[in-house]
Amino acid sequence: MRIGLLTGGGDCPGLNAVIRAVVRQGEAHYEHQLVGFRHGWRGLVEDEQMPLSISATRGILHRGGTILPTSRTNPFKDPAQVEAVLATIERVGIDALVAIGGEDTLGVAARLASDHGVAVVGVPKTIDNDLSGTDVTFGFDTAVQIATDAIDRLHTTAESHDRVMVVEVMGRHAGWIAVHSGLAGSADVVLVPEEPFDVGAVCDRIAQRHSRGAGFSIVVVAEGAVPKEGTMATQDPGVDEFGHVRLGGIGNLLGPEIEERTGFETRVTILGHILRGGTPTAFDRILATRFGLAAADAAQARDFGKMVALAGTDIVRIPIGDAIKELKTVPRELLEQLEVFLG
Repeated sequence: MRIGLLTGGGDCPGLNAVIRAVVRQGEAHYEHQLVGFRHGWRGLVEDEQMPLSISATRGILHRGGTILPTSRTNPFKDPAQVEAVLATIERVGIDALVAIGGEDTLGVAARLASDHGVAVVGVPKTIDNDLSGTDVTFGFDTAVQIATDAIDRLHTTAESHDRVMVVEVMGRHAGWIAVHSGLAGSADVVLVPEEPFDVGAVCDRIAQRHSRGAGFSIVVVAEGAVPKEGTMATQDPGVDEFGHVRLGGIGNLLGPEIEERTGFETRVTILGHILRGGTPTAFDRILATRFGLAAADAAQARDFGKMVALAGTDIVRIPIGDAIKELKTVPRELLEQLEVFLG
């Protein structure tokens, strides 16, 4: 078989591990030919190819990012682009396509499969950990570790200067990174997209801490967290090709608000893309490798329209549609457990 690979959406620690595993399993075990498409779905629209082989993917396991550059291209915004994708698949002789990405990338894959009969296998990728159908996505563990390390460092400078430190982490619709890093880093306030926050209540909690002798506070806020209506001014960002609001900056709005209302000196740190970059953790390298092996196996078995996923300790296959029909958000039970350690 001739198998194409692409990585779509934001980059993520572990992407190269997936690519390496698909190539090694495909070439060495099944004698497949592997072709990479650069810049996600744009690579199929514009026929940006690169050959993939065991020798070409040697030494990439520990590298962050993706050797197949990525983009947020949505071919379904333009029927001509969809036709270009189909033409490239036919011209290059692709028998199966392995799409590595989040809800948007996999949403395009699902439509190509259902509407145009393209043979696709999905691999879940998002540091936000918000894809349904898989217990964990690779990249999440690395992002949480980076955020936790940052919070640990901010603790010492916050305590030294009697400051409030606001730490903004990624998390568009789900607060998994904020909750896990906030819990691991002993944050005093954690704000997530699942529950609009009352800035007044946030300031009251910080004031109570100071009244009990705590000279500093750590506030972790997910980029998608929003204040309750009428409690704080927000900005009006643009949208990307999939219609998602371009997030980032809630920390810069929240920090001055806390300082003005409490009188406590407040500083803001936006981790942003730092969470996406650099070396993946051992957990993410192994999970990504297992996903890549399973994707190659699914292609060989011609079990198309499926996404590989983690269920407990097992790698399984589920319909791509099941994985993208709804986002996996932080359950209320976990937020209540977190409350025990806040303030």
